[in-house]
Amino acid sequence: MQIPLQITIRDVEHSEALETHIRDKVKKLDEFFNHITSCRVVVEVPHKHHHQGKQFNVRIDIGVPGSEIVVNRDHAEDVYVALRDAFDAAKRRLEDYVRKIRGDVKAHQPKSPKTSTDEADEQ
Repeated sequence: MQIPLQITIRDVEHSEALETHIRDKVKKLDEFFNHITSCRVVVEVPHKHHHQGKQFNVRIDIGVPGSEIVVNRDHAEDVYVALRDAFDAAKRRLEDYVRKIRGDVKAHQPKSPKTSTDEADEQ
């Protein structure tokens, strides 16, 4: 990664284990695609009253050349499950981006409207 990782943890008990877990997940993304220019991870508990317990929000902003990949996951009663889901989604989005820049994804040509000569050829 060319720019350091930025981790923000709000309204969640901060621990070295949690931060290490996030760094490991980001490292795996960087190993997959080493042209990541920035990565910002925010973990928080939204200020909503849920009857079923804490719900975690994980937002990941990944800067890549010419674009930014943003993943926002709003669920899971376990912060590690929320992180897993968010990073899985980020990896899928990063895979899509890599396929696109490598040219593996074909752009669909828009269909041109039929002209009067096309209609005459069909008859």
